[in-house]
Amino acid sequence: MQRNGRGIRQGNQNKKVYIYTYVTEKTFDAYMFQGVETKQKFISQIMTSKTPVRTMEDVDEKALSYGEIKALATGNKDILRKTELDAEVAKLKILKQNHLSQIYDLESKITKMYPQRIKELEEIIQAYDFDKKHLEENTITNAEGFAPMTIKGIKYSDKEQAGKALLKACSEKQSKDKEDLGEYRGFKLELGFDSVSREFTLNIKNKTSREIHLGSDVFGNIRRIDNSLSDFDSYINDDKAEIEDIKKQLEVAKIEVQKPFFKEDELKEKMKELDKLNISLNINEKEKQVLDRSNEDEEVEKNKDKDYER
Repeated sequence: MQRNGRGIRQGNQNKKVYIYTYVTEKTFDAYMFQGVETKQKFISQIMTSKTPVRTMEDVDEKALSYGEIKALATGNKDILRKTELDAEVAKLKILKQNHLSQIYDLESKITKMYPQRIKELEEIIQAYDFDKKHLEENTITNAEGFAPMTIKGIKYSDKEQAGKALLKACSEKQSKDKEDLGEYRGFKLELGFDSVSREFTLNIKNKTSREIHLGSDVFGNIRRIDNSLSDFDSYINDDKAEIEDIKKQLEVAKIEVQKPFFKEDELKEKMKELDKLNISLNINEKEKQVLDRSNEDEEVEKNKDKDYER
């Protein structure tokens, strides 16, 4: 693509460009094109996101020894097969490592993450149940249907007066830090200020807590407080649903963690074939070196004879 791009790039004044690719049999060309093919596959996997692995081997790190280059020059097909196997085995090893990483992650989730989260949610549900009952026991309404609210030590039985006292507390607040404001239906009230939204906040807490933003309406703020205290059932149901979902994930994880690497047999076979090729190529190289040395000895003897003749 880089080469072809030179023919079509801006500035070329030729209407047509002919591209020829020459390959010479039994030369280093075979290895060169093998490398180009490997890079092309490598780049395509990354660009199309079709590979399941998260890491890729640097294809430029591979280099041939001088013995391998000599074997290529003589047309040794074993070298080409070795090059293919090297790339395939490296890819399979990466896949296996990714599989093992997933297994370790699942084991951690099975033994720690899932059980801890389930325990945490069960404790939260218990706290919600406690606060729900606590709310029922401390909600004693008057004839107007309003439960008294205490603000800065003063108890208000009138809903409107309580709403006004809440707004007054906001207008008098000088610090951004949360401060104790009072109590309502058995829950403590903490007044704060959100510097981002520039709004006053009210933290409503007992065993559990929730935070709401306050407005400027006398009755609207009390309505927001009542609404936040009426959601215990939805909180409990959401947490119970999450527990059931985690339990399903836990069962699936227990099954997945037992699965072996799906290409283990293929990896073993190719590694065996690669080992045989490496042994064969090493033996051939050693034999070649012995022959080369014997040829060198013959040349030395011939030179000695020539020296004697002189």
